[in-house]
Amino acid sequence: MIELNSIRSEAKEIFAAGVEAVDPYKAIKSLVLVKRNLLVLGTEDEGTVTFDLGKYDRIFVVGAGKATAPMAKAIEELLGEKIHSGLIVVKYGFTTNLMRTEIIEAAHPVPDHNGVRGSRMILDILQEAGPRDLIISLISGGGSALLCQPSGDITLEEKQSVTRMLLACGATIYEINATRKHISACKGGQMARAAYPATVINLMLSDVVGDMVDVIASGPFTPDPSTFIDALGIFEKYNLKDIPENIRRHIRAGVNEDIQETPKEGDPIFELVHNLIVGSNILALKAAEKKATALGYNSLILSSMIEGETRYAAMFHTAIAKEILKTGRPISPPACIISGGETTVTIHGNGLGGRNQEFCLAAAIEISGLPHRVVIFSAGTDGNDGPTDAAGAIADPLTVKRGKDAGLNAIDYLNNNDSYHFLKKTEDLLITGPTNTNVMDVRLILVR
Repeated sequence: MIELNSIRSEAKEIFAAGVEAVDPYKAIKSLVLVKRNLLVLGTEDEGTVTFDLGKYDRIFVVGAGKATAPMAKAIEELLGEKIHSGLIVVKYGFTTNLMRTEIIEAAHPVPDHNGVRGSRMILDILQEAGPRDLIISLISGGGSALLCQPSGDITLEEKQSVTRMLLACGATIYEINATRKHISACKGGQMARAAYPATVINLMLSDVVGDMVDVIASGPFTPDPSTFIDALGIFEKYNLKDIPENIRRHIRAGVNEDIQETPKEGDPIFELVHNLIVGSNILALKAAEKKATALGYNSLILSSMIEGETRYAAMFHTAIAKEILKTGRPISPPACIISGGETTVTIHGNGLGGRNQEFCLAAAIEISGLPHRVVIFSAGTDGNDGPTDAAGAIADPLTVKRGKDAGLNAIDYLNNNDSYHFLKKTEDLLITGPTNTNVMDVRLILVR
């Protein structure tokens, strides 16, 4: 038992190292430099872009996402009084003290009226900007729900309804965002359209597989490859019959070209937009790998692009743990297998949990009875897993037994999507509080 507790503690250390590596404040400071009246983006190794601040009358800071507040803090320290004004929208609790940038807290993942108010105010700033103005956009995961000004006559309540349906049916983040873009006034390059002809520097902390810029916060300043036809196809794919008629009417109008499409690649508005990813999942995984190696593990990054149904992903990861125990492959103990990305949960029950907790509960069932040298870990780098106060969880071969001793059946709780209450009872939840960063999830397989 002492060894098992030690492995669990090491899992937390490895995760913490990964989160520290994608601190958004440090990421901005490492990639943005101000020399006299020049603003420099990038690094010497990867290449730089320089902006002469003397060419601009005003600098505005805008943005949205879970990591935006510390990003804005770094920008304020770099530019100080050069900033004319700013406004960012963050998830409730993901805030910090800023001097020149207003913060509006709003709901995520289902949008609320604060998100509508904040996104409307940002659109007003962008539409006011002219050719001698510079917009610094700070975008991170969560921005899609926080920039939620509806299109046309669509109401917030109708957007909330569709968001809940898409989250519950198992739609991918790409499908969810393709739909959001076409019922929103902000997403899919529409903020770039609003800002034109101002110059835009768009700094992004990636929370999507493959770091696709049009998917990060639904790409408010990037070309949109999706269409109204795609959005209609997603409704049909998941047989979503209860879509509000107002939204169906809006999507059909877009399909019929009665409503303007989101801006696409090649649109002149994007000639004035400069995009830079300042942090991503693979950076967190590399830092976790380095920490695991320092702790004495043979370490391997499996992939930063794990997607799909959470329970199947859990079975795949536990199969690797079993292989390590039996054959020492793909690496021999002490082994640390690291993966990232973002899975999805198709909801069938009415319990409480998130994808990381469900992953760990499913994994706990698979590893029950294995030698007490195995730990499975999964957590969101933002510190929030689904609609709970947990970042994720830690499972070991005794997790199911601890639940059984408390009168709980692990399979029943898994089938009810109630991983939170099971893992809370077994004391396997990981609660970190908001981390103010967001680069998807980190999963660990530890075998001593």
